[in-house]
Amino acid sequence: MDFQGAFSGLQEFLERGGPILTWIMALTFVMWAFILERLAYFGLAHKGVANRALREWGSRSDHSSWYAHAIRDQLISEVKMKTDQNVELIKTLVALAPLFGLLGTVTGMVAVFDVMAISGSSDARGMSAGVARATIPTMAGMVSALSGLIFSSQIERLAKRRVHELADELEVG
Repeated sequence: MDFQGAFSGLQEFLERGGPILTWIMALTFVMWAFILERLAYFGLAHKGVANRALREWGSRSDHSSWYAHAIRDQLISEVKMKTDQNVELIKTLVALAPLFGLLGTVTGMVAVFDVMAISGSSDARGMSAGVARATIPTMAGMVSALSGLIFSSQIERLAKRRVHELADELEVG
């Protein structure tokens, strides 16, 4: 695999898209780091968190008093906090990606208008860099948002399902 060629291709792509594209790339990396963290949590750590809550509930002799209900609600709430961790942040990053793309569109169009103002006419060659600077970040922001949206909704659904499963397992006497 030609890493030098891939790196130079990425560098050229980032230059054509302008500085906003670099921000979109950074935002996408952060978003995917949180998505992968959540997937790793559900794959590796959630079972232990749920089992700890089940053990703590099972060790209690009282399952029917008001205090027992409060303890049960607390255990469910603690697991819910751990399952929902970073989900809102992921959703925020998903929402920001197309907005950064729109910012890239605006800055690219400003570059097109600058070329038109300087040249006094519509120089197609001069305007093409601005058009690329306008369309590439838009596309990148949308692709980033779509990829994150698919996974964030799945993660949110998985978190709710796991919390409901735990709540069902914590029997009330």
